[in-house]
Amino acid sequence: MAVDTPAPVKIACSRDDLSRALQIVSRAVSARTAVQILGGILIETLEDEVRFSATDMEMSIRVGLPLPGGPDHGAVVVPGRLLADIVRLLPSGEVVLSHEHREGVVELACGPSLYRVQTYRADDFPRLPAVEVGQLVSIPRSALIETVTRVSRAASRDESRPVLTGILVQLAGDRIVMAATDSYRLSVKETELGRDTGEQLDAIVPARALAEVVRIAQAGASDEVQIGVQENQVLFGCDGVWLTARRIDGQFPNYRQLRPETFEAEVRLSRDEALDAVRRVAVMAQRNAPLRLRFEEGELTIHAQSQDVGEARETLPIGYSGDVLEIGFNPDFLREGLESVDGPEVRLQLISPLRPGLITADGADFWYLIMPIRLAG
Repeated sequence: MAVDTPAPVKIACSRDDLSRALQIVSRAVSARTAVQILGGILIETLEDEVRFSATDMEMSIRVGLPLPGGPDHGAVVVPGRLLADIVRLLPSGEVVLSHEHREGVVELACGPSLYRVQTYRADDFPRLPAVEVGQLVSIPRSALIETVTRVSRAASRDESRPVLTGILVQLAGDRIVMAATDSYRLSVKETELGRDTGEQLDAIVPARALAEVVRIAQAGASDEVQIGVQENQVLFGCDGVWLTARRIDGQFPNYRQLRPETFEAEVRLSRDEALDAVRRVAVMAQRNAPLRLRFEEGELTIHAQSQDVGEARETLPIGYSGDVLEIGFNPDFLREGLESVDGPEVRLQLISPLRPGLITADGADFWYLIMPIRLAG
């Protein structure tokens, strides 16, 4: 019985187009050397495009270049980051990439440069989820970028609690809501889409994957991003780039119940003045020292002190007339909360030194809940 010989792979395109595709897709290349095939980029020649794919089994990225590949489906896997680095450093001009199955190497030629790189078996590359365009919904690119950017820093990096390493994404008709928390702060952003998508979506998406979606969308020219859920995967598409991420299983905290309904004190501050003061004073908040915020008649004092290092103090005039209130916050969490507010004025609402504070601006589309640090003395 005859055995089909794998088709050769041969493409010719500009260095810049090839480098762009490889730089995008290499973001999904696995850094785990124990699984060698996951360190590679799959190159496939199809009838009307050449497709580049990479995956670390949690996230995958596919990029297509509109190049005639011929009727035969050729495929080869090349060490991903090595290939991307080589192409990036090639001289400007046309790059010819070719592979004959029996040779076990891929050859790259560009002007005076010639490289021969060892390859992996394409049959060993994981099967990626199919892209079923009919099940996707389009949302404005600007809405997705803004919403992810405003909440993503609150996502946890502690892999022992996988749910908190993700961002809750809820699409309901004409709006999209995202929420992220690391259990010390909670960030929520609701964005109007300007049209009714007629779709519902509810999924916890890895924050890392959404950061890559933002990177792809920012570099693209399209005004739309496609999004959808297919079984246990969430799929995003923009300008011919497709990213799939494994959906995180679990129950995301009920963020609406976590927001207090009433507060004892409310202060309005110039966002830029408060942010600059926090940044300056936080320089002295070393060795896990908190920022102390003292609210009293007409002024806010921001203070930080680190033993054997020193201290810093700044005072801002504010419209406050209640009882003296002193509360401590993690300096990085407070700074990031202020940075996430869009607008000239920020509103800080407080209950007590041991209850969370709420950072918002005019309008109800964004809020940031931050837990205090118990102050000594």
